[in-house]
Amino acid sequence: MAHEFWAPRTIVTGAGCAKEVGKQAKSLGGSRTLLVTDKGVRAIGLVDQVVRAIETSGLMVEVFDDVPREPEMGFVESGLEIFKRSQCDVIVTLGGGSPMDVAKAIAVLATSGGSVRDYEGQGKVLQAKAPLIAMPTTGGTGSEVTRFTIVTDVERKRKMLIGDPKLIPEVAICDPTFSLTVPPSLTIGTGMDALTHAIEAFVSVRAQPITDHLCLAAIKLISRSIRRAWKSGNDLEARGDMMMGSTLAGLAFSNSSVALVHGMSRPIGAHFHLPHGLSNAVLLPTVMEYSSEGNPEKYGEIAAAMGERTEGCSSVEAARSSVTAIRRLSLDLEVPTLSGVGIDRSELRRLAPKMAEDALASGSPGNNPRRASKEDIVALYEKAY
Repeated sequence: MAHEFWAPRTIVTGAGCAKEVGKQAKSLGGSRTLLVTDKGVRAIGLVDQVVRAIETSGLMVEVFDDVPREPEMGFVESGLEIFKRSQCDVIVTLGGGSPMDVAKAIAVLATSGGSVRDYEGQGKVLQAKAPLIAMPTTGGTGSEVTRFTIVTDVERKRKMLIGDPKLIPEVAICDPTFSLTVPPSLTIGTGMDALTHAIEAFVSVRAQPITDHLCLAAIKLISRSIRRAWKSGNDLEARGDMMMGSTLAGLAFSNSSVALVHGMSRPIGAHFHLPHGLSNAVLLPTVMEYSSEGNPEKYGEIAAAMGERTEGCSSVEAARSSVTAIRRLSLDLEVPTLSGVGIDRSELRRLAPKMAEDALASGSPGNNPRRASKEDIVALYEKAY
C-alpha cells in the first residue's frame, strides 16, 4: 500500500531559533509581514522579540493581536482586512492553537476568497495560500506542522474542521524558550492535547509506518516530561521535550488523522466553551478504555512507550496498562472530569445526541480502531461526566 506524507518545507528547532524568523520570511519572498498573535503573548514580550527579528531582516510588520482563546470566524475576517489593507505578502503566526488556526484561515482567504464556511471539510482549498510561518509558544497543538485548522462558527455553534495539505505552513520555527512562561493549567491542556494527538494517530486506521515511529517517539517524550513541565515552568529540558513531542505528534496526526477523542471533543468546545486541549484531556481515559479493544496490540505499545512493564503480558493486559497509565497521569496532573469543569449534567444529557451526531459528522470517529455508534458516543459522554 502506498502512503503519502506531508510536512512543512522547513522545520527550525532549538533554543533561541526564533531569531531565524526574519531570514525565513525573506526566503518566502516577503516584504510586508502580518503577525497574527494574541494579547497574552504580547503581554509577556514575545511579540516584540519577533517583530525585532523580522525588522532586522528589512521587512515591515503589521501586528494583529486580537485573536481570542477560541478561533472564531469574525477574527479571521478582521485579520484578513488588515492583511489586504497593509498589502502584506507573508503571514507569521505566534502563539498557541488559536492564533495558528486564525492565521491559516486568513492565508487561505487571502488568495482564494470566499468565506471560511466554503472550505469546511477535506480537500476544498483549490489554490496555494499566502506564505505562512508558524511559531508555537506551547508544547501542545502541533498546528505549526499540520494540514488542519479549526474555526468556530458562532452562529451555528459549530467548530468547523478544514483539512488540506495546502494549509501546512511553509516554515515551522519551534523555540522551546518561548514556552517557558506557560502556566500550569495551560501546560496540562496543551500537553495532554499533544499526547492525545500521538495516541490517536498511532491507533488510527489510517496510520502508516512513518507516523507510527513519530507517535511512539512523541509519547515517550511527552509522558516522561509533562509532569516536570507542569511543576516547573522554567525546566527548559522538559519544555523542549514537550515542544518536540508536540511537533512530532503534529506531523503524525496531520498524515494519519485523529480519532474518537477529537470527534467528541469539538462539540464540547462548541456548546460548553471548554478549551480544546482540556476537552481532550477529560475524555482521553474514558475513550481509551472503550477503544483499546479495537487494537490491543497497539495500545500495548503505547503502554510500553509510557514506561509501563508489559513483558510477559498478553496483548489485552498490556492494552489495559495503557489505560491505567493515562488514568494515573490524569490524576497526577489533576485533570478534572466533565462535572469538575462545571458542565451541567442535565444540559449535557439534553445536548449529547446532537453532540454525538456532530462528532460522527466530523469524520474523526471513523478513524477509531473500534467503531462507535451515536448511542455509544452518548454513553461515553455520560461515563466521562
